[in-house]
Amino acid sequence: MIVLPATDPDAPPAATTRRHFPVIRYDLESTLNSGQAFRWEQNGKGWEGVIGNRWVRLSATPEGLVAESLKPVTDWSWLSRYLQLDQDFDEILRSFPDDEPMREAVRQVHGLRLLRQDPWECLASFLLSSTKQIVQIRRIVAQLCQRHGDPVPVPPGSKPAFTFPGAERLARVSEADLRDCRMGFRAGYLRNTALRVAGGNLDLAALFRVSEDEARALLMELPGVGRKIADCILLFAYGFPRAFPIDVWVLKALRALYFDGRAVPQRELQTFAAAHFGPQAGYAQQYLFHYMRGRFHENRTHWNSRSVF
Repeated sequence: MIVLPATDPDAPPAATTRRHFPVIRYDLESTLNSGQAFRWEQNGKGWEGVIGNRWVRLSATPEGLVAESLKPVTDWSWLSRYLQLDQDFDEILRSFPDDEPMREAVRQVHGLRLLRQDPWECLASFLLSSTKQIVQIRRIVAQLCQRHGDPVPVPPGSKPAFTFPGAERLARVSEADLRDCRMGFRAGYLRNTALRVAGGNLDLAALFRVSEDEARALLMELPGVGRKIADCILLFAYGFPRAFPIDVWVLKALRALYFDGRAVPQRELQTFAAAHFGPQAGYAQQYLFHYMRGRFHENRTHWNSRSVF
């Protein structure tokens, strides 16, 4: 156990169990702030969030990543899986097409990684993302967890934390109560999806055992889930590496970088992406998006709307 003075805002929280992961070129800030997940908040030089029912603080050091958790932890495999620390990052980068947009994207945001999230939390979060900016999605998700999740123990100096409410719990919540979390029309999508999952009409665990196309088709049967949201879930929760979410900003990136600004239809762009970006197309998509955010820094407020259709 590690107990440090509470006077240092950048020190690890009191009474935490700590683990060092000797990983290189892991851009923690870009990864946790990239619109993949919506429950990480910066506190000092670290990032705090909840994975499952555990409070976690992550910090980057020159030697790798440091993780802290309040509960005694003997097996950190759950965190390694979430952060995808066992992936061969160099092999992923080598799989990208050798063209100028991708070379420049890697130079600009080298170290951005993909996470592997819980399928229900990922599905529910992206249902709440429609026409919303990242900061708005975070607020909605935070209210949802505070009102309907379970409290999670946190160390002194940290904000209250809560689990993400499961489908069974949300299936018992009225649409009006969900709307109180400021999610608007998305409340109906979330509640109806929770009812389907809780009722056994969709087994989220079974999607790990089917093909990408089958998994996408099943997800798109859910209310509020179109191609873009389905691909986000396939990529960020199930790890289908070729899933290539196209929101309005990726649409603009592809047209600007590969089609001289022409208004190429989205279906044609989807076909192009599947052929051009290779076995790690989803990773390439993340790099293109963040590269374009840099190029259009003068419109950073708008480019921060990661999950807008």
